[in-house]
Amino acid sequence: MSFAAMMLVACLIDAALGWPDALYRRIGHPVTWIGALITRLDRTWNRDDAPGAERRRKGALTVAVVLTATLIPAFVLQALVPDGALGILVGGLLAWPFVALRSMHAHVRAVAEPLVRGDIEAARGAVAMIVGRDPAQLDRGGIARAALESLAENTSDGIVAPLFWGALAGLPGIVAYKAINTMDSMIGHRTPRHEEFGRAAARLDDLVNLVPARLTGLLFALTSSRPGSAIHVMRHDARRHRSPNAGWPEAAMAGALGVRLSGPRRYGSRVSDEPWLNEGAPDPEPGALNRGLALYVRAMLCLGAALGLMALI
Repeated sequence: MSFAAMMLVACLIDAALGWPDALYRRIGHPVTWIGALITRLDRTWNRDDAPGAERRRKGALTVAVVLTATLIPAFVLQALVPDGALGILVGGLLAWPFVALRSMHAHVRAVAEPLVRGDIEAARGAVAMIVGRDPAQLDRGGIARAALESLAENTSDGIVAPLFWGALAGLPGIVAYKAINTMDSMIGHRTPRHEEFGRAAARLDDLVNLVPARLTGLLFALTSSRPGSAIHVMRHDARRHRSPNAGWPEAAMAGALGVRLSGPRRYGSRVSDEPWLNEGAPDPEPGALNRGLALYVRAMLCLGAALGLMALI
């Protein structure tokens, strides 16, 4: 069976439907089910008074439990999927919840529309839904930067990476990736509570995103009107980012649009002094968000074409 064809079907379903609100109200979402298990284990095993070594062990055990709990049903479902065209359709339907093509576009468009209109407060409210920094401190350029950075990074985490692992290993691949990425987003933080407990989750997430992050940057570069600039900025600036992976798609986005991204940002009362990507370029204007979304669409069409070619081969 072609796992790439399954992933292409999942993309087509998600692009057409997203994850309908009515369905979410009725059954939730598989990622929220995984999140509920992570929350339970965090509350049970991550004791504030435990020594660091114990918290690291319990964190590693959490990773093992979550992966076991998600991979067993994924392997069972994969074994039950029939061969042939029907199996590709069924497998694609099962993989659909783990792809976020439509929601990614919708969340960034929700920032772009009020920002272009000049409604800063509405844009701040929308950007607060996708980034962790304090939106009250963001001006027009800061809002646009935050939204573009989220678009670039989450294209990798929410779309390219799950499809990459799904194309390699089918349902177990895409489910395992989403479990790892969800653990990282929930417990893989450098905070007093999670620095030790979430260490295994964070390192595993770094590992599984090494190739997809670079592929995402390449997709942005190849589908941009400035491929040379995008590749140049990605090669020279990606490693300056605090993350070993997020810098690649963000730097490529910065070079492709001719703007600067990252840089200092505020989280509550704390200022994080991050280096610039494509330093010397101007801040993105509101219209850059629409150009970023257009680049995103082209990159995703290219990704779909690549999956289709893999399926044919």
